[in-house]
Formats: sequence, structure tokens, C-alpha cells
Amino acid sequence: MNSLSRSLGVAAIVATGFAFAAPAFAAGAGEKPPRQTWSFYGPFGTYDKAQLQRGFKVYRENCASCHGLSKLSFRNLSEPGGPGFTDGQVRTLAAEYKVKDGPNEAGDMFERPARPSDRFPKPFANDELAKAANNGAVPPDFSVIAKARSYERGFPTYLFDIVTQYQQQGPDYITALLTGYEAPPKGVKVEDGLHWNKYFPGNKIAMSNPLLAMFDDAGKASDPNYYTDGTPVTKLQVAKDVTAFLMWAAEPKMEERKRTGVKVMLWLIVLAGLLFMLKKRIWSRLDAEPSKAH
Repeated sequence: MNSLSRSLGVAAIVATGFAFAAPAFAAGAGEKPPRQTWSFYGPFGTYDKAQLQRGFKVYRENCASCHGLSKLSFRNLSEPGGPGFTDGQVRTLAAEYKVKDGPNEAGDMFERPARPSDRFPKPFANDELAKAANNGAVPPDFSVIAKARSYERGFPTYLFDIVTQYQQQGPDYITALLTGYEAPPKGVKVEDGLHWNKYFPGNKIAMSNPLLAMFDDAGKASDPNYYTDGTPVTKLQVAKDVTAFLMWAAEPKMEERKRTGVKVMLWLIVLAGLLFMLKKRIWSRLDAEPSKAH
């Protein structure tokens, strides 16, 4: 019985080792996204306001026609820790959108210009319209896409992630996906309505390249002055900008959360020191000699 138990234990350890050693991406599941540098990385990371504004421009002009931000309000764009738009800019921007309201005095629903308190309207009235416009697929909402998407980094990488507090798998994956469109390998057939992406699991993705109109076949920007702040317009830069905006949309209170976390950790350190000194003072009163009663 003991021999059988030992054998089963060894088999379990070996199986676990193979599981940990398995690659994070299986064959045909897509290449592993490269790691990017982000301003919001780490416990003291913050959003780059200029990058968020550029990312919002890319989203609005290239993504918003299919992907909504239904959990985000226009006023969030002017709140601390965000892109830093002024209240006037937000009011002007919101007025360009139409939202359904009502009922009015006649009991009818009506459309009106959006207000800063309104959420971004959905690009499609319902899922059936979305499917009809996108080859039978409903484009996902982008409100929390940067948190909802990720990839396996595998063993032992994820052990180091615990120490380094690396949590940017989602942004890295989105950036890779946006830059991963290319011609399929020789001998591989891509069905109509699908596109080849080397980072997408399975490689065949229904979404066409959303940045295709911004660059020619050689990867050169069709409008070198697309960014008014002088930032170079490259595929990687554009992909990172819109990804950073999506990360902010998924966690607009990140900077406040991190500031609170730092304050809490500092307080816990001070509290630990006070408790240690209190313990030393209390125990210093006790007689170090053994009790005579024993």
C-alpha cells in the first residue's frame, strides 16, 4: 500500500512538472505577445494624459463605429486621473452624439443631444443589427476589454509577476493583436470574412484590421500629422495609444486606487512599528528570572 502511494505521488509530481513546463500558447493558438512598456505599470504608475487623448482620437475615428463604451460616461473624460479634457470640451463632444430619452408628454421616446452625464451610446440599437453589419458576429463592448482579455505567461514567468506586480497582460495582448495582422503562411487557407493575425488564438479573426486605413502596405502613415502633438505615427505607437485609452476606460480610478494603497501600506508600517515598541515595553516589565514557585 505504501509503495502504491509513493508511486502515485511521484506520478502526480511528474504530471505537475509537465503541466508547468507546457508552453503558454499551444501550437496554432497564436504567438506570445511581446511585453510593452507602460506608464501605468507598477504600484506608482500613472496614466499619460497626452497618450490617453491620442488613444481616444484613435478609438473614436477607427473603433467607435463597431465597439461601444457603454459603461463610460462623457464626464469621465474630464475627471482627475483621465485624459484631462476640460468641461467645455466634454460638453461639446457629448453634444455631437444622440441618445434616446423619454417618454415625453405625449408618451413617445425621442432623441436629444447627449449631456456629460450620459454614457456613450451603443453603436448598434440591438445585437441583430450588430450581427448583420459584422458577418454574423457582435463586436464586443470596449468598456472593460483591457481587463477582460489576457494570455497565459506560463511557468515560471508568472511567479516573477507576483514579485514585480506585472498585471499588463491585457494591454500587451491588445497591442499585439492590433499589430499582428499579416498575410497567412503559404499553404494556409483563410476563409472569406476572416483575417490572419499571428497573435490571435487560432490565428483567424473575423475583425478586419481597424488601423488599415491609417497605413499603407509598407507600414507608412497615410497622414504623418495625424497627431497634433508631434508624436510619430507608427503602427506600434497608435496601437499602444488606443490600448492605453482602453486601459483607462476599464479602470478610470486606477491612480486614486494606487495612491490609497500607498497610504495604507505606509500606515501599516507605522502601526507595525508602534505595536513592536508596545510589545517590547510590556514584556520588559516581566521578571526574567524563573519563578520561585517552580
